[in-house]
Amino acid sequence: MSKPKITDTLQFPADSNITQSLFGVGIVGLLATGVGYFLEHDQFFFSYLVSFSFFSSIALASLFFVMLQHLTRSEWSTALRRIPETISSNLWIWGLFIIPILLGMHSLYHWTHPEAVAHDPVLQGKQPYLNSTFFIIRQVIYFAIWSFLGYRMYQKSVEMDKTGNWGLQTLLRRTSGPGIFIFAITLAFASFDWLMSLDPHWYSTIFGVYYFAMSFQGLFATLILIVMYLWKKGLLTNTLEDGHIYDLSVQLFGFTVFYGYIAFSQFLLIYYANIPEETVWYLERLSGGYEYLAYFYLFARFVIPFIALLSKGAKTNHKIVNTVSVLILVAHLVELYWIVMPVLNHHGFHLSWMTITSFIGLGGIFMGLFFYRFKQNKMIPVKDPTLAESLNKH
Repeated sequence: MSKPKITDTLQFPADSNITQSLFGVGIVGLLATGVGYFLEHDQFFFSYLVSFSFFSSIALASLFFVMLQHLTRSEWSTALRRIPETISSNLWIWGLFIIPILLGMHSLYHWTHPEAVAHDPVLQGKQPYLNSTFFIIRQVIYFAIWSFLGYRMYQKSVEMDKTGNWGLQTLLRRTSGPGIFIFAITLAFASFDWLMSLDPHWYSTIFGVYYFAMSFQGLFATLILIVMYLWKKGLLTNTLEDGHIYDLSVQLFGFTVFYGYIAFSQFLLIYYANIPEETVWYLERLSGGYEYLAYFYLFARFVIPFIALLSKGAKTNHKIVNTVSVLILVAHLVELYWIVMPVLNHHGFHLSWMTITSFIGLGGIFMGLFFYRFKQNKMIPVKDPTLAESLNKH
């Protein structure tokens, strides 16, 4: 099949001020959140953790997506791949934003209190893993691995653009094979560390898959919104077509079902077993006002997207796809809030302004980093040998 003629400008406009605007919003948001540290010390760290977990999930899902496409020699995603490549390439910078969590471990994690461990046999049994030193070491290891993989995937893809060396595809596949395996382990343990260990007595054997399912669903919503933004700015309008949106919508629909299956499986097994130390986690999150958040994200990230995207025509309807994508990302944030906040506000739901400012702050920095790097190279991998097939979307 012959390659369609590309008539678009493939370079993001260098004179666009979106990067500066996003960084400005991000800095203001973080400064406002920083003020909250002196007003409500513990609330600051919990609000920050919610936002950090949200944007980290998008970056990590991007890394997995890129490696999966290389490993499976996927063609449909080639024209879209530079977006997740760019997101995951910034993991080495994003890793710096875990520092406030490390500094706030004593506020976030009950198992960092020696007096609590001394009087709790369960925490004593988990102490070889749940201790401050090992926690910090693990975070360094996680981000070192993710940063290496993310930057390598991006760097070699850009190098292929410049040299046309198709042999780099083999190198990327060979990196992606063990990379996905290592990624799966580190992502699971990171989810245990950041979120599950907030309640150190509680555990779920599929919590890592649960966090992955949330993250991957959120990624496809993010990719759709970024493509729509580029089109709105008149970029790649003749390169990316409705066929690409359809493919992303199919993936979004599929991972909506996958998310629903995993989330319900986790709930059903704990509900059916009815073991007090397991059910208490859900009991705290289905009372005191938190139950309304649960109902919201149940409908917003599963029921409504499932129904809305069920038909073929809906998957290329821009209004439907845009609305569903925004709804899923809002629900993703709400669900992470629902997981984290009952540990702090266990007497009932309480929304702090720091949850909003920390999201705006980290979001501004996260997207600012994306567009800063996105400007530096072509918006699609122009020398990839599978690009021709990817562009033939009608």
